[in-house]
Amino acid sequence: MAKTGKTRLVADRRRSAPAAKPAATARKAPARRRKAAPKRRGPLGWLIWPFRMLIRVGWALSWRGALVVLAILAAATFYNYARIPDMATLADGRARGSVTLQDRSGETFAWRGDNFGGLVTTDSVSPYLRDAVIASEDKRFYRHIGVSPRGIAGAIRTNLAAGRGPLSGNGGSTITQQVAKLLCLGNDWDQTLGMTEAEFEADCRAGSVWRKMKEIPYALALEAKFSKDEILSIYLNRAYLGAGARGFAAASQRYFGKSVARVNAAEAAMLSGLLPAPSYYAPTNDLQRARDRAATVLRLMRDQGLLTTAEFTQAMENPASLSPAARQDTGGYFADWVMSDAPDFLTSETTEDVIVRTTLDKDIQAAAEGALEWVFEEKVRAGSEAQAAIVVMSADGAVRAMVGGRNLRGGGQFNRATQAVRQTGSSFKPFVYAAALDLGWRFDSTVLDSELAIDVPGSGIYSPSNYTNQFYGEVSLTDALARSLNAATVRLSENVGRDVVRTVAEQFGIRSDLAQGPALALGVSESTLLEMTGAYAGILNGGTSVTPYGLTSLALRGEDGSLLDHEGGLGERVITEDAARQLVYMMSRVVAAGTGTRAALPGDRPAAGKTGTTQAARDAWFIGFTGDYVAGVWMGYDDNTPLTGVTGGGLPAEIWRETMARVHDGAPVTPLPMIDAPREARPIPQQTQPAPQQQAPARQPDIAERILMDVLGGIFGRN
Repeated sequence: MAKTGKTRLVADRRRSAPAAKPAATARKAPARRRKAAPKRRGPLGWLIWPFRMLIRVGWALSWRGALVVLAILAAATFYNYARIPDMATLADGRARGSVTLQDRSGETFAWRGDNFGGLVTTDSVSPYLRDAVIASEDKRFYRHIGVSPRGIAGAIRTNLAAGRGPLSGNGGSTITQQVAKLLCLGNDWDQTLGMTEAEFEADCRAGSVWRKMKEIPYALALEAKFSKDEILSIYLNRAYLGAGARGFAAASQRYFGKSVARVNAAEAAMLSGLLPAPSYYAPTNDLQRARDRAATVLRLMRDQGLLTTAEFTQAMENPASLSPAARQDTGGYFADWVMSDAPDFLTSETTEDVIVRTTLDKDIQAAAEGALEWVFEEKVRAGSEAQAAIVVMSADGAVRAMVGGRNLRGGGQFNRATQAVRQTGSSFKPFVYAAALDLGWRFDSTVLDSELAIDVPGSGIYSPSNYTNQFYGEVSLTDALARSLNAATVRLSENVGRDVVRTVAEQFGIRSDLAQGPALALGVSESTLLEMTGAYAGILNGGTSVTPYGLTSLALRGEDGSLLDHEGGLGERVITEDAARQLVYMMSRVVAAGTGTRAALPGDRPAAGKTGTTQAARDAWFIGFTGDYVAGVWMGYDDNTPLTGVTGGGLPAEIWRETMARVHDGAPVTPLPMIDAPREARPIPQQTQPAPQQQAPARQPDIAERILMDVLGGIFGRN
């Protein structure tokens, strides 16, 4: 039976509306998420937990501490930035100026103080020099901010590997940090600090941790204040480079005699090589050592691409050489004497750059130094510690040469020509004869050389003897001086009067306290070689006193006109010209036939002088002159040890002869200013000839002679 209901197709069912959902299946609100139960830590978790906490605390403290450090660093940098003056002020920070000493012809021979060659910039110096400094001191200079952590780390590693402290030796400082050191972190030296300038600078360069920490903000402030080229310019101007040169401009002039703009690659490398140890690498101390250091700098420049292979080869094959002025290592003692003799505020304490013109003759200075060296090499036993000094001057007191000891470098050492006060011995005797001649005695007047006994209150009987322990009776004044007879000289002094002798010696320039007793005549008083040579100059010039001098003018660098001039050393007349001429003749006989024959000059060049040997031969002298120059020689030990086999007529006379022979080599002969050789003058009898008297007078005066002696005080008197 057919169904009556309509059948629904599947498509109809899809198109029909969906039936309403029952209430039970309606959309529900999301349920609240249940809180997860805490995860239980296992044993490993409990072990890790403290470390995790430490890391968290460390991180928190680190970034907060870093902020504090950065704040402090920023504050310190800003503080230093505000204190740093301009570049021109920083370029020349010397506490004192310099003194350049020139010889009589205007050539420089010595420097004192800190020389500054003038302000330079990176643009005004040789490109080789700029590159050499960068290559050797801070190859990352243009890429860092003033401090190079990589450089510091490398320096610490190098120091530790060498067995030093981490900051001992190589400090890894950038050029900016080195500038901070040179500026002493903005502090200037002054005398109230209780330390010398050298000690102050050494303290500024100390490599302590605290010093490094203070350098960093100062270096950052420099980088903020100046450009890289300006910082490098400050470095080029302030770095000390040995031999008193402050800055590369001064060093270039000091060592090479040329502008810093004209130095070649080899010279630039040598200058840059001085920076680690200026005195050690100074070419004036050891040229080969300086060249070896320069070769290292050249290799660095090549490796960093700052030199081509051709430039490197050229520089290595032609190393830097010193200028003639730098090579000359003479006159150090003379320079020190001039510095001490001139006003301090214009020399050792000057804040300006000063030029001093002097009387030094470099040829004569070299002759004196060469003569002393030759005699000690050829005629003195090896290893001898005996010392010697030489002074050469003109008749007006202008000192032409000075050697203060066997260490010819001089410069700050004990100067035996000006500082050693020694007994003069028989070299004092010419002043006794000068006094007698000025009072009317003559070169051919006679005096008795015989035993003499003088009662000295408080000292007893004084009885001088001759070197030979013999007496020679009645002798002329010329013979007595030529043979250096003690008894005759003391008798003459007693007749003339000690006060007169003392006055004549003082007026000739002997400033030391002179003895009061009869031994005055034999040179028991003390004096310096410079004083004695100056006194002999008074004899040569005709009897006028002189004051030895070495400075002729003093001026500030770059300014016209001088602040100080010295036109000569002549003073007042002491004895008559006739007396001086007779005395010169008598002293010429000392060299011709007396105790000074070993001083005779070659070529029959006339010379005059006097030997001197003190008691126990602790001092030996020879002082004499030609018609051109006066020269004095002293020899002895610094500790007063007696000389062995040396008298004034021995080695001192030979040093004098060698010096004067070199000084006069090729020069025309100038006659001595003396009386004509008297025709009646007899040869001086040698000490070995007969007729000496053994510790007794030649004869006793008769009654008539005794009356004359008492009344007139004649030349035979004992007084």
